[in-house]
Amino acid sequence: MSAIRLLVLGAVRQHGRAHGYQVRNDLEYWGAHEWSNAKPGSIYHALKQMAKQGLLHAHEVAPSTAGGPPRTEYEITDSGVEEYLGLVREALTSYDQKMDVKSAAIGFMVDLPRGETVALLKERIRRIEEWRSAVTEHYVPEAGPGQLGHIGEIMNLWIHTADAEAEWTQGLIGRIEGGAYIFAGEGDPFVGVLADDEGNPYATGERHPGDDH
Repeated sequence: MSAIRLLVLGAVRQHGRAHGYQVRNDLEYWGAHEWSNAKPGSIYHALKQMAKQGLLHAHEVAPSTAGGPPRTEYEITDSGVEEYLGLVREALTSYDQKMDVKSAAIGFMVDLPRGETVALLKERIRRIEEWRSAVTEHYVPEAGPGQLGHIGEIMNLWIHTADAEAEWTQGLIGRIEGGAYIFAGEGDPFVGVLADDEGNPYATGERHPGDDH
């Protein structure tokens, strides 16, 4: 799964309707340019591609009276919402997703109902445990990595990473079941996007040709 697809759909959905530079600004506000492949070129390409695929609707906006270039504003379609929520669900349950996809899914998990999110995270733990059982058929953690020579350190890393992720996921489940955060259908959601006139302290300031479109 590509994190950029999930991030762009999520950003457009939170705005309701946004032009490309707004989406880029939001992703930089979230720090996504640091922990994912959300670079300007990738963002603008994703917007155009998903508009062609019917996941976003492109609105042509007239140029400003000041003579600026016309912008295209994007709005998520019903198909786009279905795709977006499907990506969130897949990323929450799949243990083998890359860190950028996992991070994006955690950022958007509140767009799902609380009970469903807990169920998806429990499925994540089940899959981690299933994977761990398959690995430990050939590698015994208690015997230490040396049983396989220095190659055992690779297995040791995998096991430690899986155990840490399972522990973290269990903690997240506990916080959610304890009432943390506002999930879909529970009231006004957390606002994670910038207002049109709000400055972005985390913006890179680097110009890109797509910024004006």
